[in-house]
Amino acid sequence: PIQFLLRIGTHSGTFHCDEALACFMLRQLPTYKDALLVRSRDPAVLSDCDIVVDVGGVYDPATHRYDHHQRGFAETMSSVSGGKMAFDTKLSSAGLVYHHFGRQVLAELASDISEDNREIIYRRLYEYFFEEVDAVDNGINQTEEKPKYHVTTTLAGRVKSLNPNWNDEKQDFDGQFAKAMNLVGQELTDRINGMARVWLPAKNLVKQAFDDRFNVHPSGKIIRLSGDGCPWKQHLYDLEEETGTEGSILYVLAKSADSWRVITVGVKGEGFTNRLPLPEKWCGVRDEALSELTGIPQCVFVHASGFIGGNRTMEGALQMASKSLEIHGKV
Repeated sequence: PIQFLLRIGTHSGTFHCDEALACFMLRQLPTYKDALLVRSRDPAVLSDCDIVVDVGGVYDPATHRYDHHQRGFAETMSSVSGGKMAFDTKLSSAGLVYHHFGRQVLAELASDISEDNREIIYRRLYEYFFEEVDAVDNGINQTEEKPKYHVTTTLAGRVKSLNPNWNDEKQDFDGQFAKAMNLVGQELTDRINGMARVWLPAKNLVKQAFDDRFNVHPSGKIIRLSGDGCPWKQHLYDLEEETGTEGSILYVLAKSADSWRVITVGVKGEGFTNRLPLPEKWCGVRDEALSELTGIPQCVFVHASGFIGGNRTMEGALQMASKSLEIHGKV
């Protein structure tokens, strides 16, 4: 018997990050792995498609229609999840497809990790990947304030740059859309791999350091990590929240190639703002001059902004963190 391929429909012409991402995700699923990709705005053509994203003016999971441009559409991850995921950014086609198919995509791309860990990644991936795509596509500013500089290298920006130029003699939108799918697909795959195989395995190391904090310093405000380059920030925030100790850890000691770092803990959600920067008089000073200033041997540096410093030994790094606590009156 003749086998008819399924069809994924999306709009023709200028493309954006959200539908490229939606189409890539669908292609990862066994059902749509070999599906034809149809790019059109003709309702008759789209009506023959088995699933349609980012075009058509309809959101109806029962008929696999996933558009977000229609009047009255205001779905967010919070609304479609019944409040289980508290994100209030309006969804694009990427967020809609992620809500309905994201767990299946993770089962395909991270099949070697447990279902519980995939659920952790599912939530984190929306917060740190998909929500940005949804917001940018819907024209939602990241902040109410006027930005101080331009950001032009976002994923959405890179996808936009793949569209044919207005003055190209030949404008191959479909060919460039295929490149856009590859770009967002690689970015998504890398992000999933990073979360599954780098970020998640660090959780136990951070918990061990958190539990051992009073053995590192009597204040309990300093933790020492055993893993070189271990991603710790979100795990630390989560542990503080779980134990009712939010904001308690001020410094993290971490090994680098040939020294130890004293890293200030950032204020959650506030970019470059730190809970307790290293003393201002240390900032921008290096090596022997820094050791003389602090009275601590083998100092390497303190960054000009005070968010990080270094010492050749763990003991020296601990002394720097401890002395900073004293100077700021935190012990």
